[in-house]
Amino acid sequence: MLKICEVIWRRPGMSVEDFQDHWLHRHGPIVARLPGLRRYVQSHPLPGAYRKGEPVCDGIAELWLDSKEALIEASRSPEFAAAKADEPNFVDPSRLVELLMDEIVIRDQPVPGGSIKIVSLVNYKKGLDAPAARDYWQTTHAPIAAEIEGLGRYVQSPVRLGAYRKPEPPAYDGLAITWFDDMEAARRSGQCEAFRQTKADEANFLEAELTGTLLTCEHIIVG
Repeated sequence: MLKICEVIWRRPGMSVEDFQDHWLHRHGPIVARLPGLRRYVQSHPLPGAYRKGEPVCDGIAELWLDSKEALIEASRSPEFAAAKADEPNFVDPSRLVELLMDEIVIRDQPVPGGSIKIVSLVNYKKGLDAPAARDYWQTTHAPIAAEIEGLGRYVQSPVRLGAYRKPEPPAYDGLAITWFDDMEAARRSGQCEAFRQTKADEANFLEAELTGTLLTCEHIIVG
């Protein structure tokens, strides 16, 4: 299964409310018609994300298709053309980041309605080889983070290694995604020993100033 992630910023001058409404109710149904689309999720920042300025981004879109070939076929469709034509109505195209990713499920628990979804944009530590950093993230870091109290579901989405063969490296190396039952559970998790160990271990493979976190509400459009 191939996962495509879009890191999105709203069109300059557009309010957060209008941006989220357009993305969810107008753009979402257009994307949902893409041929071969297996799953499509939008993650909207919670209102509190804007109380202290602009968050790391205005949203994350995740799309799943069977393969790269399915993606190529979908990209040739009129539905794809319609989706791209609509983007300038609510997205800042100069900042849009698109990534091809794998998905590694570390902790697989049911996600109840109203759960808090936390998305972290990940960048590996400068000087680290991407395959080695990816392996450390999955095999060493993941077991530590999986023990955080209250953690429901935990998914790592590293960028596919082929992206590092291109002239320009990807803007982000991956997404770390966790779910908690509610905001109180997310707050309590920050007090446990496993959380402290997780944060301490991040310095071994992540570039702190290039990693940002977003508290979101998840909208499942397809799947």
